[in-house]
Amino acid sequence: MQQITEYLNKNKDRFINELIELLKMPSVSADPAFSQDVLNTADAVKTALLEAGCDTVEICETKGYPIVYGEKIIDPKLPTVLVYGHYDVQPADPIDLWDSPPFEPVIKKTDIHPEGAIFARGACDDKGQMYMHVKAMEFMVKNDKLPCNVKFMIEGEEEVGSENLGEFVANNKEKLANDIILISDTGMIAKDVPSITTGLRGLSYVEVAVTGPNRDLHSGLYGGAVANPINVLTKMIASLHDENNRITIPGFYDKVEELSQEERNQMAKAPFNLENYKKALDIKDVYGEKGYTTNERNSIRPTLDVNGIWGGYIGAGAKTVIASTAYAKISMRLVPHQEWEEITRLFKAHFERLAPAGVTVEVKPHHGGQGYVTPIDNDGYKAASKAYKTTFGKTPIPQRSGGSIPIVALFEKELKSKTILMGFGLDSDAIHSPNEHFGIWNYLKGIETIPYFYKYFTELSKK
Repeated sequence: MQQITEYLNKNKDRFINELIELLKMPSVSADPAFSQDVLNTADAVKTALLEAGCDTVEICETKGYPIVYGEKIIDPKLPTVLVYGHYDVQPADPIDLWDSPPFEPVIKKTDIHPEGAIFARGACDDKGQMYMHVKAMEFMVKNDKLPCNVKFMIEGEEEVGSENLGEFVANNKEKLANDIILISDTGMIAKDVPSITTGLRGLSYVEVAVTGPNRDLHSGLYGGAVANPINVLTKMIASLHDENNRITIPGFYDKVEELSQEERNQMAKAPFNLENYKKALDIKDVYGEKGYTTNERNSIRPTLDVNGIWGGYIGAGAKTVIASTAYAKISMRLVPHQEWEEITRLFKAHFERLAPAGVTVEVKPHHGGQGYVTPIDNDGYKAASKAYKTTFGKTPIPQRSGGSIPIVALFEKELKSKTILMGFGLDSDAIHSPNEHFGIWNYLKGIETIPYFYKYFTELSKK
């Protein structure tokens, strides 16, 4: 497998340029204005998989954006790895906070990435990490190093909740049959501290509207006499946390898993510098649920956050009105055993009870998904750990993530297979934020490491 280093050195400029071309495509699934760009990106992924060595690749239509499916079956008796990724990206807003246009990729050096990082929307989440697998496949096929079967399922709706993926998976179980699922849509602790994500939080995402009068009103003539929906909404939202920053929704914590002190002590061994954390975010102090550390708050504890709030007049100058309606978007990150649909119902019932007379409340669920914990004693985890050890020279640390990939629990339910989360991004990569980027070193390291996973998983499966 030493050939992988030689292959990378020979082809790294091409690998970087190919990713840059993919990042130029604004595949924003949330905004219909980019629908053709999303479809064009699916076609580009199909072409890349064919060029990498898949025997068959097809664009599978759904009720929304298509799924790109490809495969190379070298022997049905050998293990099969199913690679999942997504080609859609988050909206780039707010555009004015980007240092360079989000869909005009540039390479810039940073303190963390002195060798350079690619700045563009989707660089890390998930085009860069998804494309590592395509290039790893190319190496294995062209150098006769593919030890088992491989299938790819690359979707275009992950950033909007994978609304149609569940139906596709349920209807294509035989096509998607596998021995292990491999995903790179997470991160690692640091460039010199590899880690494997072993847990993900679930998600419930809702939009709320508080409506008062039947039209915007003059705040002088009506102020103090009718309920102001913006005032009411902010009070309702503020009441969703108590003085210890615990969520006040009745029943919210009923199924929350409380980790033992031993497990928490193991988590605490991961390298973490609180002062560096605050400095990187330019904050004076951290904030969260009382009794838990920062790394516990953002991984093993559930949360409730307002993602957007609006209403009334927000243009230049002044306009003295009481808005007819105020709106907010709210996400709740959930831990294993919390059922996202149940949490959505609990939120809806509680939020409606909070409303005073004089306003009406509407709660509109958007999407959600279950949390997931993967065991570290299966062949997939062992193969991933050994792969990192080979290329990094260090055994990776198992780590729970605060993020959500709702389809992981779906895969286990429908396909009866475990998922291994081999992420190569960093917390500093600014995913979902302006100036998202992905280190060139990380990108190439992923391509180098992934073939070893195939090698070791195939070897372990034969025992």
